[in-house]
Amino acid sequence: MKIQKLYYILLVLSCNLLLVLSGCGYSLHTKASLPFDAIRIGTIENKTLEPKLQDGLNRSLTGEFLKQGISVQNNAGYKLEGVIRKFELRVLSEKSEVASEYEVTIKGDFRLVDPAGKIKEFKDIGSPFIVSFYGSGKLNELIAYKEQASERALKDMAAEIVATFLYR
Repeated sequence: MKIQKLYYILLVLSCNLLLVLSGCGYSLHTKASLPFDAIRIGTIENKTLEPKLQDGLNRSLTGEFLKQGISVQNNAGYKLEGVIRKFELRVLSEKSEVASEYEVTIKGDFRLVDPAGKIKEFKDIGSPFIVSFYGSGKLNELIAYKEQASERALKDMAAEIVATFLYR
């Protein structure tokens, strides 16, 4: 009986080890495997009618690069530039002919310039997630919710930009 339990435990452990070794789609990236260790965030142009998106994206990009172990420096060889082309606030649902749920969409085109001047362009990058919020109250509350949703969308967009630059 004890031998059967031991065989069963060994079988389960070896199956788990086999699953881990065969991979599950994830991989570990060390700082040494990153294509660069410092970047400069150049001009991010806002071509939408929504004010200050470029400032929020700049902050979000800085935070996301730092999370990945990449420093943001003014004299770095690699430079990120971009244009925010789309900011859309769509009504998703209504209650009694009053909008109650909204969706924020932000997209843009970005490019990475390496120290030799070679350019990689990435078009139509945005938040990969749907960022929505509820609100049918006072206008100042709706504006506050919209600002929070926009900030979330910019953070998601920054994460997508950094992942695209590092792993594509």
